[in-house]
Amino acid sequence: MTEHFDVLIVGAGMSGIGAAWRLRKQRPGDTFAILEARDAIGGTWDLFRYPGVRSDSDMYTLSYPFRPWREPESLASGDKIRRYIEETAEEAGITGNIRFGQRVVRADWSSSDSRWTVRTADGTVLTCDFLYGCAGYYSYTEGHQPDFPGISDFSGTLVHPQFWPEDLDYTGKRVVVIGSGATAVTLVPAMAADAAHVTMLQRSPTYVTALPNRDVIADLARRFLPPKAANRVARAKNIALTQTFYQLARRRPKLVRRALRGMAVRYLKSPEYVDEHFKPRYEPWDQRLCVIPSGDLFTVIAEGRASVVTDHIDTFVPEGIRLRSGEVIEADVVVSATGLKLLPVGGITLTVDGDPIDIGQHSAYRGLMLSGVPNLAYCIGYTNASWTLRADLSHRYVLKLLDHMARHGYATATPTAPARTGRPLIDLSSGYVQRALDTFPRQGDKDPWVVRQNYLRDLFSTPRADVTRDMTFTPALTTSKVAS
Repeated sequence: MTEHFDVLIVGAGMSGIGAAWRLRKQRPGDTFAILEARDAIGGTWDLFRYPGVRSDSDMYTLSYPFRPWREPESLASGDKIRRYIEETAEEAGITGNIRFGQRVVRADWSSSDSRWTVRTADGTVLTCDFLYGCAGYYSYTEGHQPDFPGISDFSGTLVHPQFWPEDLDYTGKRVVVIGSGATAVTLVPAMAADAAHVTMLQRSPTYVTALPNRDVIADLARRFLPPKAANRVARAKNIALTQTFYQLARRRPKLVRRALRGMAVRYLKSPEYVDEHFKPRYEPWDQRLCVIPSGDLFTVIAEGRASVVTDHIDTFVPEGIRLRSGEVIEADVVVSATGLKLLPVGGITLTVDGDPIDIGQHSAYRGLMLSGVPNLAYCIGYTNASWTLRADLSHRYVLKLLDHMARHGYATATPTAPARTGRPLIDLSSGYVQRALDTFPRQGDKDPWVVRQNYLRDLFSTPRADVTRDMTFTPALTTSKVAS
């Protein structure tokens, strides 16, 4: 007999464990399981093992609001984040509910049964009343890899950060890191500690800001307050700062550009170098801002252990990379930090009553459900703040919806989209986002179909949101519908 659950959660990373924690606390009578494609807890933080992998959001906002971050670092290493997620799951008794090695490939909704039939890659079949996708939106099986000309001629080693070889030894070698995003600015200072020299090769600059690796306010609060209270102080302070900075960047971009340039000049002591390699053509926060702990990227450049080249690749050659300018950058190791591949709802194939769901043709309801698709939610974090801030609000909203359905005897909840929806769900100009826009749902221009990148506003509005607005409910044990 097929195993059935009230709720199935897809993904045992930061989001999935947070969702399970909220579900267990608020609805202890519900049966649930977490389906995890990998063999370990951690999601992103278990997948990525490249040198220096770390958070680019402060841990006081990236950590769970119900479990304080106790480590000294504000910008933490990947292994510490992974351990934090594992300990959270263990302490809450969630680990036993995780089914490892279960990659969900398909989910089919049946209106006659009011349930999802979920299939995994190894042939396992489960059913559930409600399906919650918490696997993020990155492909775990492939990254974005451009088709570089002449790559077969290169005599060195080419690696992608998403699939870092455990046995790669770059000690004393010449390294080129292609890219200028969060992964590249992490790799360069980390590899510079052992490599002969590291070159960051970029087509165009990215905005970079330096933040201290230790939070002075958090350290001070810990001296005088209990852990939970101290964490709340640091969390509130960082939320206020990041949200204020984002709004300032959108409203006064020239001011922010000057401030970011001034910071880079103070580290590098060369306005000309900064203007050539750290002066983007776009406005701040048109793309994600890259954070470097304690200015480590600037430091290794100033010390001569690393450098930046801004140019286009002409072709790979046996000894390295030839640029359009004609210069050849010699390399023993090339790291293609060229981006990730985005997948909506974890790449799961969805059908409703046998009809395939083209997610790109649907609208995003409160940024966590799909128009016309019953009893399905997905978790996507903020682009301008810590992922967990929005993830936790999503978990709380899903549980509020489940509570409402239980109180009124509803079997299904289906968002009903308005006529006009058409804006991108993820409003960034970054290449990895633009390549995937058509595969993601669209958003509208008013509630509940608009997705705001504003945590303070969402913190006030989401817990008070009307779960019946633009939602059609189906009572249990009947085919008649109640529209609210």
